[in-house]
Amino acid sequence: MSDAHIPDKPALEGLEPKWDERWSEQGTYLFDRARAAEVGREGVYSVDTPPPTASGSLHIGHVFSYTHTDVKVRFERMRGKTVFYPMGWDDNGLPTERRVQNYYGVRCDPSLPYEAGFTPPFQGTTKNLKPADQVPISRRNFIELCESLTEEDEKHFEALFRQLGLSVDWTQTYRTISDETIRTSQLAFLRNIERGEAFQDLAPTLWDIDFRTAVAQAELEDRDQPASYHRIAFHKSDGSGDIHIETTRPELLAACVALVAHPDDERYQPLFGSTVRTPLFDVEVPVLAHPLAQQDKGSGIAMICTFGDVTDVVWWRELQLPNRTILGKDGRVMAEAPDVIVTDAAKAAYAEIAGKTVFSAKKAVVELLRASGEMEGDPKPFTHPVKFYEKGDRPLEIVSTRQWYIRNGARDEELRDTLISLGAGMDWHPDFMRVRYENWVGGLTGDWLVSRQRFFGVPIPVWYALDENGERDYDRVITPDLAALPIDPTTDVPPGYTEEQRGVPGGFDAEKDIFDTWATSSLTPQLAGGWERDPELWNTVAPFDLRPQGQDIIRTWLFSTMLRSALEDGRAPWTDAAISGFIVDPDRKKMSKSKGNVVTPADILAQHGTDAVRYWSASSRLGADAAFDPQNPTQVKIGRRLAIKVLNAAKFVLSFPVPEGAEVTHALDASMLATLDRVVADATKAFEAYDHARALEVTESFFWTFCDDYLELVKERAYDRTDVGQASAALALRIALSTQLRLLAPVLAFAAEEAWSWFNEGSIHAAAWPEPLGIEGDPAVLATVGEALIGIRRAKTEAKASQKTPVAHAAIEAPAAAIEALRLAEGDLKAVGRIADIAFAPGDALRVAEIELATQEV
Repeated sequence: MSDAHIPDKPALEGLEPKWDERWSEQGTYLFDRARAAEVGREGVYSVDTPPPTASGSLHIGHVFSYTHTDVKVRFERMRGKTVFYPMGWDDNGLPTERRVQNYYGVRCDPSLPYEAGFTPPFQGTTKNLKPADQVPISRRNFIELCESLTEEDEKHFEALFRQLGLSVDWTQTYRTISDETIRTSQLAFLRNIERGEAFQDLAPTLWDIDFRTAVAQAELEDRDQPASYHRIAFHKSDGSGDIHIETTRPELLAACVALVAHPDDERYQPLFGSTVRTPLFDVEVPVLAHPLAQQDKGSGIAMICTFGDVTDVVWWRELQLPNRTILGKDGRVMAEAPDVIVTDAAKAAYAEIAGKTVFSAKKAVVELLRASGEMEGDPKPFTHPVKFYEKGDRPLEIVSTRQWYIRNGARDEELRDTLISLGAGMDWHPDFMRVRYENWVGGLTGDWLVSRQRFFGVPIPVWYALDENGERDYDRVITPDLAALPIDPTTDVPPGYTEEQRGVPGGFDAEKDIFDTWATSSLTPQLAGGWERDPELWNTVAPFDLRPQGQDIIRTWLFSTMLRSALEDGRAPWTDAAISGFIVDPDRKKMSKSKGNVVTPADILAQHGTDAVRYWSASSRLGADAAFDPQNPTQVKIGRRLAIKVLNAAKFVLSFPVPEGAEVTHALDASMLATLDRVVADATKAFEAYDHARALEVTESFFWTFCDDYLELVKERAYDRTDVGQASAALALRIALSTQLRLLAPVLAFAAEEAWSWFNEGSIHAAAWPEPLGIEGDPAVLATVGEALIGIRRAKTEAKASQKTPVAHAAIEAPAAAIEALRLAEGDLKAVGRIADIAFAPGDALRVAEIELATQEV
């Protein structure tokens, strides 16, 4: 390249669109399958990239974590690896449905017919619209709106990721709702059924009454909620008195099936095996013992209801109790009372709560208990953690539903041990994140619930045979021919049946549920890598090298992907997992939409430039939380200063042409390059260990030494073509520039590319990663002369003199070895300090003992 390519005033502005377009035109980041075939699996670096949820907008946390991955990917590419770096979009799931409902002002009603050419009533202007006012539309119309909006979101996401400089191969992109994804997801599930790993069961289910869907264990979160203890009297069946329990859920009295106390609780041991009668409803229930009962909680004895919380489920299952569920899927008390409620008074009491929400039912029951005298005193308020769906607004209820599950090791010790072993065989960055995975596997309490009662997702590919009464025979599950995938059982017909047999006795009925979004996302290696679609690609990229992700979804995405791989292939899906920390606000609170403290990255990128934001991201180690203050983003500003300095330093260095046949002969130049060799080795080692922050730290530290000390020391010699050391300086400067640009390229992707283009053909991101040159030199020379230069500058500052002020004489004291190093670069030190004469004298430490300026003496 000629100097004509170097702008008069280098700037960061405009670099992102310029280089994004150039990289696209030149195919800089395309996966080279032909080369991958040549180098083999060991020469490929594959990434199981997180597919962001395509609903709404990306936030600064995405910028943070995706940059961590990109920095590592760029390093591996420059190291000569053929990189497979795809991108996916997680389209389906509850977040997308909620966004569509709020954006268009609609809600799905599967009973309605499809309306061709439907136009939604709103376009993102429904902020104050109540859910009850949303327009009901057919399932197909709703799905079309979901697809339309996610496609628009994905365009915006891709534009931002391009602005961020992600070196993704955009031809390797998938959607979690595409036909190919549906086929892959359904195929994997049918294999789970075939191997006995997937099953259905009618059981107590955690249920979100707003979304009207089941929720899995991994999607739960505890939120502190106000509650009150109500002291209620149960009547001993023998008429000998009452037993008082304290409960937060009096509205579930009609669902009570037993009382329970700890086996060691002497207060209640005489009652075990006896019965009591419930207040209001006069139902006889047993008094039982179980170790989960807490002696110090309330009165020490609790009522078991079907179902108030997850402990009720454990008691119900282990004590083999009856199911008297009274809550429906809408969160209201069902109209029909349990058949054990038989007296007129009991039926009348139940009628008071039938059809009510849990809140209204609680109020009604409390009033009835007060009237009957079966509640003692006033409720005692307190706060306790309550289970919520992580995206829900109201506490979860537990209702009995039939759902599909995949075995996950909760009740299979061999599978659990396999999952622990596979996790132990991976490399975790940081390593302590492995413990979180192991704790999750060891603490599983139930199999993985994968079915959802929603609309926009992958259909569960089964039908059910109907008996002679038109009832589903759940023992006769009908599966499709694999060649027919993908299928939608609500519109497609099972093998051996006709459409006329749908819903009629002796015919078939379709499964209407869809897969939980994690059931699809758990297959991202298969989706991206061409499993059962492109065997050559799959064998080239799998198992993947890297799974990068956030720490909060170890229990969901990482675990579920590991499970699917273990079940299908008996191996871990990756060799390494890189776990990013959280972004927190200035008060160290995690950023989240629910807290209202999320920062969107568009303005930050526009104001400070992409490289500045990438620098901030790369400055944080994996697993460490990073604070971000949009009003004063200090690290971003430091990154911008560094990127600008890179451009200016490159322009300065390139102003010195390198003579033909030049060699590094000067001691200071050799010292600088020997020091740089150490930096190359340290940065390389850090990148290999997934410690991008350390790689950036050592590189940046040297870069500022290079600019502040070395450039200043050699610029006079580099300018002076009559100096015998000029060629050495010019060559050393060029070598150092080339090396440092490549070291910084993974982080400062745009500035490094821009400066590289001024004197090289091709992209820096396709250039070879630097290797130590082995130039013989003593690193102490640069360090010592740099220290002396700082001393000279300080002396001038203390004398209130300009740094350009000539020095008639300077005396420097230093240890013998330091004096020897200083003599090797005495000429450069004199030139930069404008020193006419330097005297060296022995001393315990290096210091400027005396300085005589041209106009005064200090």
